[in-house]
Amino acid sequence: MRSIWNGAISFGLVSIPIKLVNATESHSISFRQIHTEDGGRIRYRKFCELEDREVTQGEIGKGYEDADGSIIPITDEDLSSLPIPTAKTIEIVAFVPADRIDPLQMDAAYYLQASGAPAAKPYTLLREALKRSNKVAIAKFALRGRERLGMLRVVGEAIAMHGLLWPDEVRAPEGVAPDTNVTVRDQELDLADALMDTLGEVDLEDLHDEYREAVEEVIAAKAAGEALPQAPEPAAGGKVLDLMAALENSVRAARESRGEEAGEHAEVKSLPQRTTARAAPKQTGGKKSASTAKKTAAKKTTASAKKTTAKSGQGTKKTASKSTAKKTTTKKSTPRKRPA
Repeated sequence: MRSIWNGAISFGLVSIPIKLVNATESHSISFRQIHTEDGGRIRYRKFCELEDREVTQGEIGKGYEDADGSIIPITDEDLSSLPIPTAKTIEIVAFVPADRIDPLQMDAAYYLQASGAPAAKPYTLLREALKRSNKVAIAKFALRGRERLGMLRVVGEAIAMHGLLWPDEVRAPEGVAPDTNVTVRDQELDLADALMDTLGEVDLEDLHDEYREAVEEVIAAKAAGEALPQAPEPAAGGKVLDLMAALENSVRAARESRGEEAGEHAEVKSLPQRTTARAAPKQTGGKKSASTAKKTAAKKTTASAKKTTAKSGQGTKKTASKSTAKKTTTKKSTPRKRPA
């Protein structure tokens, strides 16, 4: 990997020669500007407004525009000799727990590569010290014309540095959250919790840029003179008015996408009771309804039992009557003995 900056890490009185290399790379597709009528490339030419002529890259430098509009030339030599310790040094100023760093401050990522054999021992010492402390190092360094803040941490067997925005560069989230009072019910939170459990975790290695792949397919099809791939039909949408129904459908869809049976019900975990000052919601007849249902069921059971008993009694009486009738008939049909 090509280095973009050479310097040293200042770790107290220890100096570690290093090279700074980019830790990330972009795979996004770049487009050129063209003239739509004939496909010709659109290029920009740099003109000097005083001489009204095109200038080469070698004639272009930096300048700072003052408040009155005048330009103050600034050369690379002027910047390389700045009277600050971080001009060629990544100066570690503190060690803090990683959770002290707000992710909003995260910027570009770099690897710090040991520069030469003499750097191997102090480099390894800093790496192992970071591992054992479970902390990250906060540092200051100068890059591309300005001083920056950085965070050093261990990645594998290397030391990585994340550029950090200065705290005053992170905006406060004012006016972003809804400005209306919204009440979220426990049932809705339970379903949201069930949806998160159903979606589960994901291996980030399995994620990829589907948009870039689709653009590559379009480019390949146009280059081959073939028909362009068609976008899928948009799902029939509408305004979601019932949040509970939307959550339930989301849980069901997530389970189906994971190969689970659609008929299975998602496990909804009840949230722990919150200790709040507001009064518990009034009962809306739930207990009465349950009590009424129990009484109704009991009445139905009793009535059913009475009917069964009545039928059984009637059957017994009929059987007894039949038996009596048979006995009477038998008695009547028996012939009397005649006297000898």
